[in-house]
Amino acid sequence: MERKFSPSNARLRQQIQAADAETLLEWSDRILTAETPEAVFHE
Repeated sequence: MERKFSPSNARLRQQIQAADAETLLEWSDRILTAETPEAVFHE
């Protein structure tokens, strides 16, 4: 996230840290095409 979108805010960091492995895998796929950090989390 930080490499693509610059440092993330605290709320997004907490969301990432609280996520389970399956969710992290979904997000890792979405980050490839997302244009905003929010697009990674909301499909």
